[in-house]
Amino acid sequence: MSLYPIYYDTETTGIRADKDRIIELAAYNPVTGQSFCEFINPGMPIPAEATSIHHITNDMVANIPSFAVVGQAFIDFCGPNPVLIAHNNDAFDRPFLEGEFSRNQLTIPSWRYVDSLKWARKYRPDLPRHALQILREVYNIPSNQAHRALDDVMVLHGIFSQMIDNLSIETVLALMSAPTQVSKMPFGKHQGKALSEIPKDYVKWLSKSGAFDKSENQELMKSFEKLGFLAPV
Repeated sequence: MSLYPIYYDTETTGIRADKDRIIELAAYNPVTGQSFCEFINPGMPIPAEATSIHHITNDMVANIPSFAVVGQAFIDFCGPNPVLIAHNNDAFDRPFLEGEFSRNQLTIPSWRYVDSLKWARKYRPDLPRHALQILREVYNIPSNQAHRALDDVMVLHGIFSQMIDNLSIETVLALMSAPTQVSKMPFGKHQGKALSEIPKDYVKWLSKSGAFDKSENQELMKSFEKLGFLAPV
């Protein structure tokens, strides 16, 4: 069976997948036009600072099933051969999703994933920022109720379908796995300069500060290594 995209998003009690919990899970299948959106009882209080962002309160999830129930329903919704797409997927949504499956003794399917944030950084280096709401403005997607799962899912679908144009999801996966050599500095005070023009002391400072420990900066680090600015790890 052919691959097909499932756009998804999570809202949570916080930002740490090892201790926080998913409280809303939403998804959209553009092939069938069907959507999925469920609150989840996290089994813990929702901090006020989290509620101030997504406006989900303890009362809203008090009598809602746990992830053990919602997770199985999500599996059923996704079907047999999806590619799950989320913005900042690799650093946020996927770790939360996998953590919930593990805690609830559910077997997570062998899903494929695409991180639309990484795609944007890779193929739209002309943009200074790649946050979802920034991309929404770039691609003229109508404003939404930001930080509510299904609203963000539909915005992401509108953005990403324009970003990839008529590429198949198989091609998207292949392009995401292909190595990319970075030629210009993507951030910081030297943003936009050719890497060969970046002072070596600045590159060493980036390395010592931990900038290259971030997954999104791995290709940048490799490019500096090829220029001889850094010793290969």
